[in-house]
Amino acid sequence: MIKVIDPGFYTSIQDLGRFGAQNFGVPISGCMDQCSSDIANKIIGNNSLEALIELTMTGCSLKFENDTTIAITGSDMSPKLNGLSIDMFSVIEVKYGDILSFGRIKYGFRTYIAFRGGINSEKVMESKSMYVGLTKNFKINKNDEIYLNDSKPLLNKKHEPSLKKLILSDEIECYKGPEYSKLTTQNKQKLLSTQFSISNNHNRMGYVLDQKIKNTIKPIITSHVIPGTVQLTPGGDIIILMRDSQTTGGYPRILQLTNKGIDFVAQKRTGSLIKFSINN
Repeated sequence: MIKVIDPGFYTSIQDLGRFGAQNFGVPISGCMDQCSSDIANKIIGNNSLEALIELTMTGCSLKFENDTTIAITGSDMSPKLNGLSIDMFSVIEVKYGDILSFGRIKYGFRTYIAFRGGINSEKVMESKSMYVGLTKNFKINKNDEIYLNDSKPLLNKKHEPSLKKLILSDEIECYKGPEYSKLTTQNKQKLLSTQFSISNNHNRMGYVLDQKIKNTIKPIITSHVIPGTVQLTPGGDIIILMRDSQTTGGYPRILQLTNKGIDFVAQKRTGSLIKFSINN
């Protein structure tokens, strides 16, 4: 069992999300950066489906009430065990009474902590991903107790390569969206040549960009959207939908991010620069 001493800014339990319920308006949710979460699970031999902890912007402080093994990936928030620095992307043996904490963020925006055997927590619609209105809590709170599964998978002692270069990349992979062809030639050029910056309006539902482009597309009938859909509002705002996005929307869908593109955006913070790169 793990006791939460300090939950940090926004810490939650996530897995790969819940599927098959979008027709009921239920978001997919899941880890914002699924590449980093997958690597964290693989380092300690877990199945990629196992739930783990996602940290946003700041770290947390956890006290371990039993021995276990962990791996930390994604954003480097200067992890420490009992006050001593520990490595990212590596197998970390944790003992009873140990305290995991974090310090200054060096790069990225979201960190993942995987635990040997995974987390034994509430499952709703075949997923443990926390989401407001579905699970008991939408994030982890102070003094919460987190229980772990007892299984002991084979450990992968080989360190995974650092994702730092990828996290710091500003090129976001995407495809043309259903309404992309309706953009003017000038707006297409601007969309693909501009280095956009992340506004302070961003969360698990979506990221709004600072720069705008003029919207000359007529309103569309409310249509299906998924994580990674890039919408253009009547006022010219560009919105990138993320893992907790709604399931339908009425704004033109000008681009669609790849899974890799979503992962990269998830590691961006206010002021970070991005540039859309269409896969042909």
